[in-house]
Amino acid sequence: MIEPQQVSSGTWQLPIDPSVARDVIADAMSTGADFAEIFVEDRPTSRLMFLNGHVEDAVSGQSLGAGIRVIHGQRAVYGYTSDLSRVGLLAVAQAVAAAHKRPGQGDAAALVSGVPAPRMARIYPQDVPSERRIELALKADHAARRFHEAIAQVEVSITESVQRILIANSEGLFITDERPYSRFFVQAIARSGSQQQVCARSPGRMAGFEFFDELDVEELARDAADSAVRMLTADYAPAARMPVVIDKGFGGVIFHEACGHLLETTAVAPKASILADKLGEMIAHEAVTAIDDGTLAGEWGSSTIDDEGMPTQRTVLIDKGRLVSYMVDRLGELKTGYRRTGSGRRESYRFAPASRMRNTFIAPGDASLEELIAGVPFGLYARRMGGGSVSPGTGDFNFSVREAFLIRDGKIAEPVRGATLIGNGADILKKISRVGKDLELATGMCGSISGSVPVDVGEPPILVDEITVGGR
Repeated sequence: MIEPQQVSSGTWQLPIDPSVARDVIADAMSTGADFAEIFVEDRPTSRLMFLNGHVEDAVSGQSLGAGIRVIHGQRAVYGYTSDLSRVGLLAVAQAVAAAHKRPGQGDAAALVSGVPAPRMARIYPQDVPSERRIELALKADHAARRFHEAIAQVEVSITESVQRILIANSEGLFITDERPYSRFFVQAIARSGSQQQVCARSPGRMAGFEFFDELDVEELARDAADSAVRMLTADYAPAARMPVVIDKGFGGVIFHEACGHLLETTAVAPKASILADKLGEMIAHEAVTAIDDGTLAGEWGSSTIDDEGMPTQRTVLIDKGRLVSYMVDRLGELKTGYRRTGSGRRESYRFAPASRMRNTFIAPGDASLEELIAGVPFGLYARRMGGGSVSPGTGDFNFSVREAFLIRDGKIAEPVRGATLIGNGADILKKISRVGKDLELATGMCGSISGSVPVDVGEPPILVDEITVGGR
């Protein structure tokens, strides 16, 4: 057998030797598996939490371990361990192999090294003194408090991690990747009597500490405070069916939750999605083109490879209203026949991979925000979206609007609070009749069968011809 090449790891000492990986894969294949894979993760994480001008907490941890998966036909068996010794890894390999047996031994190719993982961070967290983080938090805290006397509480957090992974499989793959994550969070609470409004900003990047050096934390804090104070005195939104203009950025959370999950083979393969078996069909207005892109440099949901070792790619999901692709992982490909799209993702080594979104957004159109609003006699302008709930099987959703205004005679009018958008993902796709030209992405965490993973959602401003708006 050809011995595997050694992988150049830069500053990362590989936690397992290629010869150990080869033996583990052989044991995992020993009962006739079609495929075997090792996923090794080393991820230190730290978080500084700042409340009302003082350090509230500072926590750190590390995720270090390996997961081993075998596939027999369309069935997968997964096990994991934090014991990266040869003995510990072989024990897991033998356990997953024993879960399914058939005569003979599966074939495994000789391991061949892939391209070494690039250094993705310019400044690593361990090279930055804690005083710099405290200085950033104080700047944001002071900026929010000084904005208005109604600001009663300010919370700031700085979260950092550097995930390094190694993937080896029975097809001969032996590859590493590095993913630094940095995120800043500031939340302002405005109070007046018994009334309270909460607004937050939470940008993030796949980058090192340089992300914070380039961030205007004071402007973010003032923006959050401004929204909280404005909503404090707003009247309640009216309840009715009406046109809604949803602004750029986090407005894309509706497409992500109500439509995006329906396009993952995790839901498509078992026919748990209402959009299964609809490739080639018009499922949206012709103004809608939707994309899932894992290649965008520095974006929160990007990576060089997915968590199965496949290079990430740009996947057009909907092209001018027509469904042209799903998001497909290895197991999804086996179950559906659709080609993989580099969409296999997982929270950590404790989870088997599944088809997941990366940076998912509606592509830009040609209208300005002002033009979208000008075409609405009476409706709602949803400037900033909040959270919500979605029924995974049907796409029925209910989302809160953190900051909203009424539209009267084609112009933005008074602010309103308590607005919710209620509808169905498949239905709303057909009612997005016009799309703006100013695309913006926003950072989030997405939970599903393979855990919580970093994603970007996004869109330009969009006009939804009619949707149910809930008020008081």
